[in-house]
Amino acid sequence: MRFDMDQIAARDRYKLLTGVVVPRPIALVTTLDAAGGVNAAPFSFFNAMGADPPLVVLGVGNRSREEPKDTAKNIRAGGEFVVNIVSEAIAERMNITAVDFPHGTDELAAAGLASAPSHRVKPPRVAESPVNMECREVATTEIGRNRVILGEVLVMHVRDDCVDPAKFYVFTEKLHAVGRMHAPGWYCRTDDQFVMERMTHAEWLKTSKP
Repeated sequence: MRFDMDQIAARDRYKLLTGVVVPRPIALVTTLDAAGGVNAAPFSFFNAMGADPPLVVLGVGNRSREEPKDTAKNIRAGGEFVVNIVSEAIAERMNITAVDFPHGTDELAAAGLASAPSHRVKPPRVAESPVNMECREVATTEIGRNRVILGEVLVMHVRDDCVDPAKFYVFTEKLHAVGRMHAPGWYCRTDDQFVMERMTHAEWLKTSKP
């Protein structure tokens, strides 16, 4: 089945994209508004984009047809945000932060999540998250009603039991991170893993011989 994306409605494009690009990591993003109020919102249009410098990217749409979401407004005004990785233990509370609360609502408080001070940026971290990445906005590109926000990771916090600091090795299985699947409310766990070692060209040649 072929779909010409410019000939179908935006809601249908969303269903197709989120149905095939799976699983998607979830960024629970904390920012501060102009009055210093905390905003928290989850985004599954999110990923790591590079390591030198360390970069993450967020895809943030509009709240309505013309009005940007609070996260986008706050990042544009303050230039800072924190990406908090969502574990299975806080997944339901993350879902509460996605409620369409009135402007100015503290979503962390509404969801029963605690904040913790960041080290180099003003927005707080989510204390219950196993990983927090303090970020500075590098660039934002607006395309239609989408905006792609590129952030540089200034500081990363990883829960002590989830990392070997001497080797910079993260015990990914201990994060119990969850991923976003298809709409309207499907998610997945990341505990079912398998290993495929990357081969050199020489190793590939050996395996490809009859």
